[in-house]
Amino acid sequence: MTERRLPSLILAPVLAAQALGLILQAERLPEAVGPREGSVGQGIRLRLLVLGDSSAAGVGVGHQDEALIGQMLRHMTPYSQVDWRLVARSGVTTRVARTRLNGAGQFDVAVLALGVNDVLRHTSAMRFSREQTGLMQDLRRNHGVGCILASAVPPLGAFPAFPEPLRTHLGHRAARLDRVLQQVCASENATHVGFDLPPSCALLARDGFHPGAQLYAHWGARMAGLALRALS
Repeated sequence: MTERRLPSLILAPVLAAQALGLILQAERLPEAVGPREGSVGQGIRLRLLVLGDSSAAGVGVGHQDEALIGQMLRHMTPYSQVDWRLVARSGVTTRVARTRLNGAGQFDVAVLALGVNDVLRHTSAMRFSREQTGLMQDLRRNHGVGCILASAVPPLGAFPAFPEPLRTHLGHRAARLDRVLQQVCASENATHVGFDLPPSCALLARDGFHPGAQLYAHWGARMAGLALRALS
């Protein structure tokens, strides 16, 4: 048994109790309301897919206009006609997200927001690598995607919603899966988009876990800029 494994085993009862308490007590915010597909803007046509979990679904703000897709469209539509679709649901892992692609259509750019639920459900690094690789290959082979923008696995160790030692434990797991995601992106010619803002409660929703309006605005602007490069 390795030294790294031993502390996790010792802390397992504490971590389990804290995780259960969080599930029972945490405020469950709804997904943002609003359309999940459309065509807006002017200029060169770009087909955009946003695929992901609760953060892609806009949990933390009231309407999709304030969420990731809405913020991306705000920056993209002056330069491009964007035919867009949002495929997102709270709680999905990478494996489940792959199944939701069936019949999704053809796209030029895919933005991925996945990984948190893989951390919370203890998806192994090997399985996460396999599912992320399969997802990216599905997007290219079955949906014509030329540009894949994969959001980093969020740094859960900085999220105030989690008590210690659960926070540190999840932070280590999130960092490990993000390193795996970077490796997959390198092998699949995708772009890994890291978080470039310092952790701050002011950027999060009232549950201390999901993005708030300011974080969605920053994230959406950054992703929009990267997506527009696909036109050049």
